Amino acid sequence: MKTLSGAPAEAAAPPAHGAPADALAQGAGHAHATIALLQSSSLASVVQGELERLILSGELAPGTKLTEMTLAARLGVSRGPLREAFRMLEEAGLLRTEKNRGVYVRDIPIDEAVEIFDLRAAMDELVGRQLAERITAAQLKEVRGLVDAMERAVKAQDARGYHLLNLQFHDRLVEMAGNRKLCAIYRKLIKELSLFRRLNLADGWLMPVSAGEHRAIVKAIASGDPEAAGRAMFAHAMESKDRTVANHLKRQTASASSPAAA
Repeated sequence: MKTLSGAPAEAAAPPAHGAPADALAQGAGHAHATIALLQSSSLASVVQGELERLILSGELAPGTKLTEMTLAARLGVSRGPLREAFRMLEEAGLLRTEKNRGVYVRDIPIDEAVEIFDLRAAMDELVGRQLAERITAAQLKEVRGLVDAMERAVKAQDARGYHLLNLQFHDRLVEMAGNRKLCAIYRKLIKELSLFRRLNLADGWLMPVSAGEHRAIVKAIASGDPEAAGRAMFAHAMESKDRTVANHLKRQTASASSPAAA
């Protein structure tokens, strides 16, 4: 073979024996490791979501010990993604690990719940103020539709359905405020409070009261008055806190006076 000038070209030195194959094998190994990591990470997120659903719905009650073998068989996954999901849920405040004992669904103490309610009330007040100034007609229609659905759940005496709609209502209001950092912090706190909020709605008489408070919140936001909207959301959160404390004391009294306790 000649160059453009007509001079014979020097033959290119052949690659070292086995170099292309080794490089190819090494590259494939890295690719497989990356894919495996992505698959494992994705699977752990799916497992986390399912465990979170079971905890927030009450199917996995506070204090429940989570057995790796049982859950791995139930969810059809290996223990690796399951352990990673445990770690993520512990960071989210839903699980706790006891050394040499295992992993448990976390039971939030009442004093910590009260602190979270106080923080939530301040955040809700801010959200109410902001939405009164900027909520759109479409967004207002959406939250009114959620309150309509909540009132239907009250008539049907569907406490579980009402609880889920309640969570969705508040989550959407915070989301509509447009502060991503606030939204992330709020969601973490609400997950920790889920047990108490679900127990608050266990008494059927309370659902109509709660639905009325949500209707008042939407009315205040729709009025365009930041003071009224902030006040309505703050008051609702503080009412939830008071109900939580009252229900906790009631359960403590009932437990202390039960034959089993005696």
